[in-house]
Amino acid sequence: MVYRVTAARLDRAQEQRERILACAHVRVAEGGFASLTMQALAEDAGIATGSLYRHFSGKGELAAEVFSNACRVEVDALAEVLRGPGSASARLSAGLEQFAARAWHSRRLAFALIAEPVEPEVDEQRLLFREAYAELFVDLLEEGVRAGEFRITQINLVAACLVGAIAEALVGPLSPPARAARDAGLPAADLATVSQTLVTFCLRAVGAPES
Repeated sequence: MVYRVTAARLDRAQEQRERILACAHVRVAEGGFASLTMQALAEDAGIATGSLYRHFSGKGELAAEVFSNACRVEVDALAEVLRGPGSASARLSAGLEQFAARAWHSRRLAFALIAEPVEPEVDEQRLLFREAYAELFVDLLEEGVRAGEFRITQINLVAACLVGAIAEALVGPLSPPARAARDAGLPAADLATVSQTLVTFCLRAVGAPES
């Protein structure tokens, strides 16, 4: 007799997998990838540690999927702004401001996605999503050049530079020492300052006219 996995069993397995990923996301958002251990996650999900390995080969695969899911949300949010109405300059500014704000209000998760040391599987995803962000900027830069708003020639290279500028502008303010300084009431850069500086730098980098 051939054993067949029933639809109900598949549904239960998928439900458990989604619960694991949801618990893993919460753990990374609160403590970064360093806090994502298989034992702790199993406790969060209310299952045996061995059950995790029915869905993921190990922490690297699990962390990579958590990373991918979280970044996909951010890419989609940025795409909605960059592909929306308005001039290319206005959309670039709005996209940068939104990205900074979303990172600022989920600082631990944002730092984990941008700069936290991670498993090789996560690093691979990080590179893929940097390319995804760059592709969004390529489309916008091409529009801006056609409209005469941006004065650049190496569009792909400039798009990569924008992605790098965003990461470098945010990684310091989002870092654990910066968070600790703010929590202690010490002087630290605020969102408005970081966001406006990033916008000004990027607009000048693409040759947008000064407002």
